[in-house]
Amino acid sequence: MIRFILVAIFLVTFLILSIPIHLVEWLIGKFNPDFKNRSSQKIVQWAFKVILLISGVKLTIKGFENIPKDKAVLYVGNHRSYFDIVITYALAPNLTGYVAKKEMEKIPLLNTWMRYLHCLFLDRDNIKEGLKTILTGIEYINLGISICIFPEGTRNKEETMLPFKEGSLKMADKTGCPIIPFALTNTRDIFENHFPKIKRTHVTLEYGTPIYPKELEKEDRKFLGAYTRNVIEEIYRKNA
Repeated sequence: MIRFILVAIFLVTFLILSIPIHLVEWLIGKFNPDFKNRSSQKIVQWAFKVILLISGVKLTIKGFENIPKDKAVLYVGNHRSYFDIVITYALAPNLTGYVAKKEMEKIPLLNTWMRYLHCLFLDRDNIKEGLKTILTGIEYINLGISICIFPEGTRNKEETMLPFKEGSLKMADKTGCPIIPFALTNTRDIFENHFPKIKRTHVTLEYGTPIYPKELEKEDRKFLGAYTRNVIEEIYRKNA
C-alpha cells in the first residue's frame, strides 16, 4: 500500500509542478518544434522511470535491437495493465505517440502532456471518428513519429489474448512502416491483480522481429491483425 501512496503522491505532484513547464514547452514549440517534441518526451520518460523505481518493477528487456532507430514504426503489443504504457514509453528510443481511449482526453494536466506527445484519442463507439484517428496516425508516421497501439482494445484480464482490431494495423499497411510486435508478461501483477496495492514485480518485455506488411503473403497481409497477434502470443507464451 505504501508504494501505491508514493506513486500517487509523485504523479499528482509532477502534474501540478509541470504546469509552468507546459507554457515553456509551448513557447519552445513556436520556435523549435523538434526540440520541444524531444524535450517533452524526455521529461515524461523521466517521470515514468521514477514511477517504475518507486513501484519496484524489475525489468528484463529482450530484442531491443529489433527497433529501427532511423525510422518511424508501429509498435503493437498485448495489453493487461496501466503499467504497459509506463514501461514501454519509458524505453521508447524515438518520438512515439500512443493510441488511447477518448476518455483520457478529459483528464486535466495529463491530457496536455498526451497532446504534446502526439497521443491519439480513439472514440471506440464512433466508426467515423475512429477512421479519422487512423488517418492522423498515418500522417504522424509519415512525419517520422512512431505510434504505439494495443489492438485488443482494452486491458485484458485473461491469459489468452483477445482478437485484434484489424483496422488498427492499417497505419502500417498504408505507410509501409515496420510493425514492431512486443509482448509484456506479469504487468497485471504490479497493480491490477491486487488493487490498490502495488507490488514488487519482475516484468519481461520482448520486442520481436520487425514485420513488413508488404513482404507478407497475400492472406497474411489481408488478416494482418490476426497474423501479428499470433506473433505476439508466441512471444508471450515463451516468456510466461
